Amino acid sequence: MAAQRQDGMVHPGIKWGPFTARIPFIHTRVEWPDLLQGTFVAGATGLAIVPILTGYLGLSFEEAVACVFIQSLILCSAPILFGEPFAPGMVTPALPLMLANITAIDAAGNALYATPELKMQFLTAAALNLSIILFILGITGLGKKFVDWLPPALKGGIIMGAALAALHRVFMSDADRYLLQQPITMLVALTVCMILTFSYPIQSLKLRYRWVAMLAGLGLLPGFVIAAIVGPLTGEVTYEIEWGFLLLPFGSLLSKMSPFSVGFPGLGMFISAFPLSLMTYVILFGDIITGTEVIRAAEKARPDEKIDMDTTRSHLSLAIRNLIQSLTAPFFPYQGALWTGVHVIIVQRWTDGRKSMDSIFSGIHSYYVFGVPILYMFLPMVTALKPLMGIALVLTLVLTGFACAYVAMGIAHSTIERGVIILTAYALAMPPEWVPAQVAPWVGMIVGIVATLTLVGMKPPTAPLSEA
Repeated sequence: MAAQRQDGMVHPGIKWGPFTARIPFIHTRVEWPDLLQGTFVAGATGLAIVPILTGYLGLSFEEAVACVFIQSLILCSAPILFGEPFAPGMVTPALPLMLANITAIDAAGNALYATPELKMQFLTAAALNLSIILFILGITGLGKKFVDWLPPALKGGIIMGAALAALHRVFMSDADRYLLQQPITMLVALTVCMILTFSYPIQSLKLRYRWVAMLAGLGLLPGFVIAAIVGPLTGEVTYEIEWGFLLLPFGSLLSKMSPFSVGFPGLGMFISAFPLSLMTYVILFGDIITGTEVIRAAEKARPDEKIDMDTTRSHLSLAIRNLIQSLTAPFFPYQGALWTGVHVIIVQRWTDGRKSMDSIFSGIHSYYVFGVPILYMFLPMVTALKPLMGIALVLTLVLTGFACAYVAMGIAHSTIERGVIILTAYALAMPPEWVPAQVAPWVGMIVGIVATLTLVGMKPPTAPLSEA
C-alpha cells in the first residue's frame, strides 16, 4: 500500500540531502496503464542503441543488452532515488554528435579512436566532463545565467549541428550499414513515425481524440510494430526467437567498458571531449526547462499534489548519474533529464485526478517498471526485437534530426541568424578533412562563436532586419 499524502502537500518520501527517495510499493503504488505501456515502450526504445554498442564499440549482442540494463537502472534512479518529477530519457540530440566524434578520421585517413578501448575512454571523458559542468553550474546556480547568455544563433547552431550529424549518418556515411539493409521496412516505419510525431493534421486530431494522442505518444513503438509486420512480408526481417531468460554477462561487459579495465582517459582526451560535453549541457538544460513547464501548465488540475521542482537538485542528480555511468558502462548521451513524449503522456494522465493517478511519481515509477527493466532479461522478447534494432536506431536518428532542425530554425529571429546557424552546424557536424580530428570540435565551436559575434552580435534584434 503506497504512503498516503495530505492534500496540497509534496508526496512523501525519504529525504537525504537535497534529494527525496521514494521506494516503489511503499511510497508509490502501481498505475497499471503506465506499467503495461512502459514495459514495452521504455524497454524496446532503450534497445535502439544496441547497434551502436555492437557496431561501433565492439560489444557482443549480449554485452550490449547488459550495458542497456545497467544504464536503465541508473536512469530510473532519477525519480526513485533523487526525487526528480520528470520522465527521464537520453539526451538524444547528443547521440549523433557523439557518433561524429568517436568515428572521426584524421588527415591521413586513419581513425582518431582506432580501438574500442580508445572510444570507451573518450566516452568516459565526455561523461566526466559533463558531470563536472553539471555540478559546478548547479551548485553555483550559474546554469540558467550561462544558457541565457548564449546568443540564440549559437544555441541554434549547436542544435542544428545535431540534426545534420544525425541525417548525414543515416543517409550518407552509414547508409549501407543500416538504411540499405532493410530499405522498404525502414521507409514504411519512418513514414509512420514521422506522421504520428510531426504531422499538423495528426496534431489537431490529438486534441480531439485521446486515443490518437496516446498512439502518437508511444514514441518508437508504432514504428516497431509496423516494421515487425512489414519486414517479414518483404523478406528483410527474419525472426529467430529463443525461449528462456537471458543471462546478462556483466563481468565481460565491465572488462570492456569500465575505465578501471580499459584505462582512464588522459588530459588531451578530456580537452578533446569538452566541446561535446558543453554542447550536451546546453541541450540538457533545455530539457529541464521543458519538463518543468509541462508540469506547471498542468498543476492547476491537481491542487492535491505539490510538485517540488528544483533546478539545482536536477543538476546534482544528473551529475551523480553521469559520474556513476562513466565509471561502469560509459555511453555518453544516455543519462539525460527528460523523455518529452513520455513525460507529456504521464502528466496528461496525472491531470485526470487522484483516482486516475495517485501521484505523478506513481505514474513515472510504473512507466519505468519500478526501476527494473525486466524486458531485457526476457529472451523471447529480446530475440524478437533483435532484427528490428537497426530500424530503431534509424528511427531515433531521423526523428532526432528532424526535431532538432525545426527547433534550431525556430530559435532564429532573422535570416542572418539562420545563416549563422547553418554555418555553425556545418562546422560542428562536418568539419573539413584538413582540420585535425583532435581539434575539430573546438574549431566548430570557434567558427560558431566568431560568426555569431561578427554577424549577429551578443544581443540580436528581436524582429527580422530589412533585407533591402
